[in-house]
Amino acid sequence: MSQFQTLKSNLTKSRIINEHFEAINEGEILIKIESFAFTSNNVTYGVAGDTIGYWKFFPAAKNENNEWGCIPMWGFAEIIESNNQNLYVGERLFGYFPAADSLILNPIKISDQSFSDGKKHRKDLPPVYNNYVRLSGEEGYDPSMDPIRSLLFPLHITAFCLCDALEEDKYLDASQIIIISASSKTAIGLAQGLEDSKSSPKIVGLTSLINSKFVEDLGCYDEVISYNQLDKIDYSQSTVMVDMAGNREILGTLHGKLEDNMQKCLTVGMTHWDNETTAEDVLGQAMLRERTEFFFAPAHIQKRIKDWGHEGYAEKTNLFMTARALQSTNWMQIKEIDGLENFISTYEKVVSGNINPNEGIIVNLKNA
Repeated sequence: MSQFQTLKSNLTKSRIINEHFEAINEGEILIKIESFAFTSNNVTYGVAGDTIGYWKFFPAAKNENNEWGCIPMWGFAEIIESNNQNLYVGERLFGYFPAADSLILNPIKISDQSFSDGKKHRKDLPPVYNNYVRLSGEEGYDPSMDPIRSLLFPLHITAFCLCDALEEDKYLDASQIIIISASSKTAIGLAQGLEDSKSSPKIVGLTSLINSKFVEDLGCYDEVISYNQLDKIDYSQSTVMVDMAGNREILGTLHGKLEDNMQKCLTVGMTHWDNETTAEDVLGQAMLRERTEFFFAPAHIQKRIKDWGHEGYAEKTNLFMTARALQSTNWMQIKEIDGLENFISTYEKVVSGNINPNEGIIVNLKNA
């Protein structure tokens, strides 16, 4: 097994470890990971590794001091060995994997369509991350959509949940929704979903100056404002903010200027709310923390499955995801990288913030 690992205390540091697997146990399967997607969302998994528990999914090999971790990725795999009578060699899966070429799973709750990993270290983690789709049991499965699925499925499920939660709350009667980091793939899915709704308020996208034209050309934002032109925001309007970035300077500025006009700030991914705010940190003091809420999509997913049932949830999310996938062909270009060794330089660029918003990175391991 080859496994890409990240230093927990410094995400810019990485290494590749090779380790030999022992024989798999009764009921287990050995899978070969074919490919996985890599986005800024995966960096968030690393930043929130301890806070939310992302480091727990795939324990790092040769890690005596617990300094290294495996950032989870979404992708595809093939069963290459099976000690489970219900799962067969050659079957392909979609789900949550480490950046590695292989993995041992202990399938439970097996149906024709999916199963969960029953490894003990994963039993208390969110069920949505432990579920694996059996592609042989998926009606209408189209392998040509694999790259878009691994790139956008986890991000646009979050976008769906945000759209649904905001609609359920009647957008808190806000006149505008401000989306920070409007060029991110989750933000794009959110803006496109809001645009589909006839009841949503004005959609304002905040982005860097260099990404402004890209965001404007998407056509899903009513207004696009760059970070160096925050004075163009209408602070007199009742506002809901959705933050994908966690930039204290931007958040503090917006909170301070909106004051009581800010109905709620939903933070998505890892932000810095747990950091101590000092008296000298004027922008940190300006944040309206009592109106700030961390949005955790898996919790909303479980709520809606309970409300709608599995079939109802699948129907609604499939409609949303299909629409977003079709729209993505207008703006996203797939960039393929072969092998973990070649992934290192791209990983370093993305972690340092050097991200091309219209690029979708797929790491292929089929020939690794």
